[in-house]
Order: sequence, then structure tokens, then C-alpha cells
Amino acid sequence: MENRECLECKEPVKGRVDKKFCSDYCRNSYNNRVNKDSKNLIRNINNRLRKNYKILCNLNVSGKTKVTRTKLYDKGFDFQFFTSIYKTKTGNTYFYIYDEGYLALDNEMFLLIKRGS
Repeated sequence: MENRECLECKEPVKGRVDKKFCSDYCRNSYNNRVNKDSKNLIRNINNRLRKNYKILCNLNVSGKTKVTRTKLYDKGFDFQFFTSIYKTKTGNTYFYIYDEGYLALDNEMFLLIKRGS
């Protein structure tokens, strides 16, 4: 019988032939370490989306509001992060963060809308 060692702590592994870790703790530690970079990227993007969503919700309490680009920037809004784009038949492009959206208007103004409103 072959001696196998845990991929995380190098302790002997007992049990099934295909078992790679000595405990759940070692399995979780190993996977967290291996996937750290991709998880950090996803976490940072989700945090950015969450912040943008919160800004739109706070500024758009009525379901349809006009605000300036400066006001969005001052609150920390990042225009690079959104979840979907909707183009109308008339050529308008709405950017959405889940159900909260915005449309660029003239003179650095934005129309904030809530999908379903």
C-alpha cells in the first residue's frame, strides 16, 4: 500500500485511495490558497458593483431622477462597472447595475431609473 501525504500539511493521509487531504481544515486551506487570486478579483468586482448599486439606490428614491456626472463621481460611482446594457429602438443606451440603471443625457447629466418603474 502506498503512503500518501496531505497536499497541505504533508501529514499521512488515511482512508480512501483517492483522498488528498488529512482533514477538512487542510482541504479548505489548500483551496483558499490556490484560488486566492481569482477570488480576490471576483470579490473586488462584487464590492465595486455593490457600491455603485448603493449609490444609484440612494440618489434615485423616486424611481426616476436626473443627476450630474459630478454628483455621481463625488459619491464614488465608477462607470466601468455595470451588470448589463440595454439599447432602445431609438438608439439610447442604458447601463444597469442589477435593476438600477442610468442613461447619459446632454450637459453631463444622467437619468437614473429603476427597472420596472
